[in-house]
Amino acid sequence: MAGHSQFKNIMHRKGRQDAMRSKMFSKLAREITVAAKMGTPDPDMNPRLRLAIQAAKAQSMPKDNIQRAINKAAGADTENYDEVRYEGYGPGGVALIVEALTDNRNRSASNVRAAFTKAGGALGETGSVSFMWDRVGEIYYPAGAANADRVMEAAIEAGADDVQSDEEGHTIYCAFESVGEVSTALEAALGEAESVRIIWKPKNTVPVDEERAQSLMKLVATLEDDDDVQNVYANFEVDDATMAKLSAA
Repeated sequence: MAGHSQFKNIMHRKGRQDAMRSKMFSKLAREITVAAKMGTPDPDMNPRLRLAIQAAKAQSMPKDNIQRAINKAAGADTENYDEVRYEGYGPGGVALIVEALTDNRNRSASNVRAAFTKAGGALGETGSVSFMWDRVGEIYYPAGAANADRVMEAAIEAGADDVQSDEEGHTIYCAFESVGEVSTALEAALGEAESVRIIWKPKNTVPVDEERAQSLMKLVATLEDDDDVQNVYANFEVDDATMAKLSAA
């Protein structure tokens, strides 16, 4: 996730967030609809839907859009989406996991494979790289929520596994099966989190230079631009000097 998170920060600083908002809302709405269709439309009784709504709210998605996505699940003409995970390697031997919700598996596979190939990477079989990740819950609070010691204390009491704090905020990790319980306990102690989600967290990261980082960021951007792709995770890491160059470019 290191490379993915850093990439997101750079994209935000470059001011592309607004341009991507419509596409992002579409993907968030799709996840809400799928979650509501797979279970009950009541988020209190449907953990996946609750997480999807929290993710949408974190991106300032309007309440009307959220409710419309929930209502769509009950419609007879609602598309059927399959959850698909693609795994492979990008430039520099960096591993990537791509999660998609698609109504056409052939189209999605073709697009993802083409993106990997164009970047000089290769799409592998399911399971070819996921063993290098842990499936965990990630709960994020901005720096203003509390100081690092208070967040650590609250996280321990809530049953979290790890906390990483920096000047921007606090990232709390827990077992994905307990993300609902942990996030509820943290909300009681610290207030509502900025985001709560299930992610793939790499067990180790691969350091890359500026050239490789640019290639990987382009690959991630291409994948995320695909309408079927919901999430992209990459296990690369960029040092501070290289990050500064990329941010200034």
